[in-house]
Amino acid sequence: MPKNKTILFSKKLLSLRFTFIIFFCPLIIYSQIENVPLDNEVYSFLKEMKVKGLISSIHEDDPIMTRLEVANLLKKIDDVLHDSIKVGQTNLLSHTEIERLKKFQNEFYDDKKDINNTAQLIGSSEEFSYGLSEFFSNKIKHLYAYRDSSVSFYIEGLGRFIHGQKFNDIKNNSELFDIGFELRGTILNHLGYMMMVDKGGISGSSSFAKILDPRLNYNFKYIENIEKISNYDFTQGYLKYFSQPSEKMNYSVQIGREKIKMGYGYSSSLFLSGEHPDLDFVKFNFNYGVLNFTSLTASTVGYFNIDRSLDYTKYIAANRLQIIFPDLFEIGMGESIVYSGRGIELAYLNPFIFYKFVEMSLQDRDNGTFYLNFQTNFIRNFELQATYFLDENPITRLSDLSRYINKTAYKIGAFWYNPFSIPDFQIILEYTRIRPYVYTHTNIENNYTAFGALLGDKIGPNSDEIYSKIAYYLNAWAKLTVEYSHVRSGKNVVDSQGNLIRNVGGDPAAAFRYGIDNEEAEFLDGIRINTDQLIFTFRLEPIRKIYFDLIYNYTAAHNITDNTKTNLSYGMIKMSIEY
Repeated sequence: MPKNKTILFSKKLLSLRFTFIIFFCPLIIYSQIENVPLDNEVYSFLKEMKVKGLISSIHEDDPIMTRLEVANLLKKIDDVLHDSIKVGQTNLLSHTEIERLKKFQNEFYDDKKDINNTAQLIGSSEEFSYGLSEFFSNKIKHLYAYRDSSVSFYIEGLGRFIHGQKFNDIKNNSELFDIGFELRGTILNHLGYMMMVDKGGISGSSSFAKILDPRLNYNFKYIENIEKISNYDFTQGYLKYFSQPSEKMNYSVQIGREKIKMGYGYSSSLFLSGEHPDLDFVKFNFNYGVLNFTSLTASTVGYFNIDRSLDYTKYIAANRLQIIFPDLFEIGMGESIVYSGRGIELAYLNPFIFYKFVEMSLQDRDNGTFYLNFQTNFIRNFELQATYFLDENPITRLSDLSRYINKTAYKIGAFWYNPFSIPDFQIILEYTRIRPYVYTHTNIENNYTAFGALLGDKIGPNSDEIYSKIAYYLNAWAKLTVEYSHVRSGKNVVDSQGNLIRNVGGDPAAAFRYGIDNEEAEFLDGIRINTDQLIFTFRLEPIRKIYFDLIYNYTAAHNITDNTKTNLSYGMIKMSIEY
């Protein structure tokens, strides 16, 4: 064989050997592609570090991240901390912030999990400590865990107990108790999976229980209420393919069901708040440098009906685009279409098209929304946020703010971290204003709801809100939060049977009726109700992944029109376990 051919053959053989090693030999790579649930405390920590200027955007208008993404952000924070120490700046993070960073590193640095920081309660393990004796340790704990170079598999037990007591009616109390499990993991470093099942029961007042856990307002088993014991169930699950071709680029495709939030908002989002039933969806994400894009097609159901023949499926298609200007600001836009009465509309599966024009070409049957987002990055420890929301297409009538067609809303807020140089402390202020008839549609099956719950901001149409929040971390394991909100609402006038007498745009289920309702829809017209709410929350995590929440809630509603007042005062103790 000639010399040059021998060299070429040797190079090909070396390449084949390298390929064999990469794909067939065991590699110790633990890239966890599972999503981090929205209620995980790490999101609060990342938000504070972002406002503090240690990391850049965390794409809050589509906030769900994979465990890998969270771990990378934690590493960036750690790198900045160590760089500051090298130059003699030792006060970049407070003692509590450093302890919280270590706490989350133990949870999300999957490649550094070992016998010293992780335990499994069932079965033996060579990698982790094991046995029921670890139950009260501060290690990260799993019911069962397995991982190798190809597959990771974790089973975690879930438990929760809530006791709520009304203070203005001591005989009225409720207890909720549920148990479940979560199975999650990653296959071949690219395919993440998760399945969660949660089953619970209620003792005491069922009506009070839905105040303690608002999810019961759209839970079928609870609403149906045909069994001897009031009960409820929740389930989530998905498959997600995630790839990171380069350091600045990643994309993912996901199918499943879980809590979704889109759009900015410290109290709630005008677009998709996450305070609604979990959606079944197919979702595509693409991130490259300063660009972040999401395309979503989801389904849900309409209002509850005893007559099952009246049930129907409704679909939500949504696209959002965010552009990040590091150390300056972020701008974003998004749009959605809600439709029903047919199967999935192929036109709305197209991620590269303007939905409103498509909707018009399909004969204007559906409900379209559009929003603009803005958030600052240039002031350390201080952030401004704003959202402008349009329901349908009132652009030609924006100058006439009192017209019924002007279905617009906006939200503006500020986040101040470490105010007055007080470490581990934050202040949030936000104002929201939603015009009459926002979230309604001429076809009630296309209104902006899921199972009757608003997909957008919970205060609803013809309302505004002043929201404030202060929070303080006593240490890495204890947090005190105080929230106050003042909501003004204009409600529709109905009779004792619930029949609509006067429509002022205060109910998402009651659209404007041509020739019947007044075309001049004055803001806060109708039955005027002012609601003040004060919530104190103390959260304690005495043992890793065992939480105790002590909550006091006082709500006072003043019907200005009838000059009547009602109030609700209650306390709640909640214990939750994630093992």
